[in-house]
Amino acid sequence: MKNKIILILFALITMPQLSFSQLKSVIYNDDSQKLAGFFGKAKGKITNNAGVLILPAWMGIDDHSIESATALNALGYHTFVADIYGAGNKPNSPQEAGKIAGSYKKNIRNYHRRIQLALDQLIENGANPEKIIVIGYCFGGTGAIEAARINMKIKGVVSFHGGLSRDASRTIEPITAKVLVLHGADDPYESEQEIKDFQNEMRTAKADWQMNYYSNAVHAYTHKDAGSDNSKGVAYNKKASERSWKAMLSFFQEILQ
Repeated sequence: MKNKIILILFALITMPQLSFSQLKSVIYNDDSQKLAGFFGKAKGKITNNAGVLILPAWMGIDDHSIESATALNALGYHTFVADIYGAGNKPNSPQEAGKIAGSYKKNIRNYHRRIQLALDQLIENGANPEKIIVIGYCFGGTGAIEAARINMKIKGVVSFHGGLSRDASRTIEPITAKVLVLHGADDPYESEQEIKDFQNEMRTAKADWQMNYYSNAVHAYTHKDAGSDNSKGVAYNKKASERSWKAMLSFFQEILQ
């Protein structure tokens, strides 16, 4: 059953050839590992040189993350799409994606380091270090929450249909960044217990947090290529996608003033 779910996720989330024309390729390093992310410069009316770090889903940098970056650039935000896995390590199959993403969740400090390195690149390319938000999708949504958990120097985080669980042995530290979780109400990949534990964690951490539920939405509801069959557990939901995007922008306006 697990393999079947992985195959479905891969088939639905894999997207066509990426369009990088509006973004600048940025090569950076984690010791000997080369990383290749993408910086997008704000267009039009610039919002305090604010920056948005985008953490992609488990297949690595994809059209969805690139489209999010270019849309935010048009709204006046600098962006950086993070390369978490590193050059030459992009998974070619759902099995590889599950294994690689799983290794970062197990060795969470490695994930933290790659997020911080990408955050550094966003700032080095012109974003205001006092006006940074981290957003992420699926696996990247988990990363956004992790950025808040370890109190990276950011204003807030937004998780779109991200994983919420954490190692229960980890100490819950106070969370200073504001947290917005945008969740499909029918997402089968987050149990009621995981959601309850996450909410209790936020309370214990004294976080300023919000969690929005979207009706009839399952996992990956923001991905346009995810089909429309909710019974598969992964499906695009136009209304939920648009509502969650608007919620994110309202969150930005609130905390980046």
